[in-house]
Amino acid sequence: MRDVTRLPDLALRRHGGSVVAASDESFAGKENLIRPGKPGFQAATFDGKGQVYDGWETRRRREPGHDWAIVRLGLPGVIRGVVVDTAWFTGNYPPHAAVEAAEVAGHPSAAELERAPWVTIVPRSPLQGDSEHLFEVPGERRHTHVRLVMYPDGGIARLRVHGEPRPDLSVWDGLGLDLAALENGGLVTACSDAFYSSPHNVIAPGLARNQAEGWETARRRDGGNDWLVVRLAGRGRVSLAEIDTTNLIFNAPAAVTLTGLDGDREVPLLPRTPLRPDTPHRFRLGPHDPVDHVRVDIHPDGGLARVRLWGHLV
Repeated sequence: MRDVTRLPDLALRRHGGSVVAASDESFAGKENLIRPGKPGFQAATFDGKGQVYDGWETRRRREPGHDWAIVRLGLPGVIRGVVVDTAWFTGNYPPHAAVEAAEVAGHPSAAELERAPWVTIVPRSPLQGDSEHLFEVPGERRHTHVRLVMYPDGGIARLRVHGEPRPDLSVWDGLGLDLAALENGGLVTACSDAFYSSPHNVIAPGLARNQAEGWETARRRDGGNDWLVVRLAGRGRVSLAEIDTTNLIFNAPAAVTLTGLDGDREVPLLPRTPLRPDTPHRFRLGPHDPVDHVRVDIHPDGGLARVRLWGHLV
C-alpha cells in the first residue's frame, strides 16, 4: 500500500490552508484542525468553557443534526488520503465522520461554499477516541475545498489532507515563476533520506522559521551523498536557483549540484558548488534545454531550508 501520508498536506495552515466556516466551535476553535504538528494536551487545564483541547470541539447537540467544518485547501489538488485525528478526545469524540470535497473557482464566501456541489470522498465511517484514522481517496479529480462532517458532535484534533498540488497556473501566463514550489504544482518524487524531516519542506511556501521546517538527512557513513528529485510545475527552463541553508549552522551540506531531467536525458544546470551554513544562496543558471524534473544533490549530507527554481514554462 502506498504511504499517502508522505505526500504534502494540502490543507496545512503553513501551506495557506484556512478553516473558513464551521457549524459550531463552542469548546475549541476550528482553526486548530489544520495547525502544524501533533496535538498537545495538558490535563486539568480549564478555561471558562471547560478543559482546554488542541483541536476543534463542538457543544453537545440536543437536537437532530450533525456538525461540520469547511477547509479551503492552501494547495488545491488531487487528494490521495485523509487523516482524521481524535488525539486526546476520549469521552467526547464523535462516533462517526465523513469528508466531502468540492472545486470552486475564485474566492468564494462561506455561504457560496455551502451551496457548492460537494462530492463524498470519505463515506460516513466509525471513529475511535485518541486515534489517527487514515482513509485513502481514489480518483484524479481536483479539489479546492473539503468539508469535515462529524456525527453528531464532539471533538476532532487534526484534519490532514494529503495529495498532489494541482494549481491554476494561468495567472502566470507570460511571467516567470518558481517552478519547484508546492503551491505551483511542484512535488518531491524521490529522496535518498528523510531521517529528520520531510523533503517536501524545501519547496513549501514561505521561509523556514527553524531547522525542523527544512529537510535534514542522517549522517552518512558510506562515502556517498544525499539527493532529492523535484517534479517541476511544468516543463520549463530554470534561470535562477535559490539554495537556502538558513537555520542549518553545523549541519549544512558542503556543496550542491543541480541536474535537469527530461525523460532519460540529463541536463547539467549547476556544477558542484560550495555552500555556506545559515545562508541563502542565489545562482544564475546558463541557457539550457527544457526539463521537467530537477535533481538536487547535496554533498555529502545535511540539510536545506528551501530550494527555489525560478524560470519559465514552455
